[in-house]
Amino acid sequence: MIKYYTPQDMTLWSGRIDDENDFSAFRWHQWVQRIDLNDDSLKPFDGKLGFGILGFESDQGIELNKGRYGASAGPFAIRKELSKLPCQFNQNTKIFDCGNVTSKYTSLVEAQNALADAVKKILSLNLFPILLGGGHEIAFGHYKGLSNYLMDKEKKNLGIVSFDAHFDLRPYDKEKGGTSGTMFRQIADLCEERGDKYNYFVMGIQKHSNTQSLFDTADNLGAHYILAKDIINSDIHKIEQKLDDYIKDLDEIYITICSDVLSTAYAPGVSAPQPLGLDPEKILILLKKVLQSGKVLSFDIAEVSPRFDHDSITANMASILIYAVVTSLANHIFDWALV
Repeated sequence: MIKYYTPQDMTLWSGRIDDENDFSAFRWHQWVQRIDLNDDSLKPFDGKLGFGILGFESDQGIELNKGRYGASAGPFAIRKELSKLPCQFNQNTKIFDCGNVTSKYTSLVEAQNALADAVKKILSLNLFPILLGGGHEIAFGHYKGLSNYLMDKEKKNLGIVSFDAHFDLRPYDKEKGGTSGTMFRQIADLCEERGDKYNYFVMGIQKHSNTQSLFDTADNLGAHYILAKDIINSDIHKIEQKLDDYIKDLDEIYITICSDVLSTAYAPGVSAPQPLGLDPEKILILLKKVLQSGKVLSFDIAEVSPRFDHDSITANMASILIYAVVTSLANHIFDWALV
């Protein structure tokens, strides 16, 4: 049984209905189905493409990292925005709401372990996990779940593609666990422990938001990174070539987006606002580039904090990025299936 887990109350999935029978007029709230991950009778999805949405109701990592808390309500806010989206994909594409893992009644370490169990279960059901944060501490539990799932598979070379203003490579107490600023160092340690290669590529790094020590740590760990200013000012095709060089030898890819990579104009409701953050159009181009590789195993978006989110701008932006993931993968798989 997955601990600290509850299935989703589907009354949240509601909204405008233009037609009750014509799929071309459907919105997501008319299409999403509920799954209880602790239901022993569940069978793997037998279609070509199914998505499993899972919330991580936690901002313990943000508080431990001395950030402004509020992201634990992110999954609720993002689902409200997802409900409104049009179903612009093949009807063979299915979306399931798999509920939420919470850290409210336990330690962050235990919550991350529970999240790992939930991610592994979603993958075992032949679904593509889409995780909603929550603080960016979601990344360690998410990655651990992917790693646990892949341990018995032939494809073990798992890589991270992250969009973030921060490296999140800070030192941490291995007995007490990490914060929202340590996950990718924790992942490096997990890879070393398991004898796996550490693959980490982060785009959108802000020099004014990371110490020189963090740059040195990134270099020592062999991490790949691109500064936000270079994405803004450089030829996007050069960035795409760097991505191609990174992902060509990977078996599987995990994409994670911290909402603070975006400019505050598009994402005011985050733990650490970035006035000089990225334009979402650039992120969409690079995100779709990675998705086109056919290697993406899972996706999450973190640090949507409704407490600071005027007019739900950040939650809406998160829903648009998730929409891009779903429609891009659906178009790729079903267009390819018709060839």
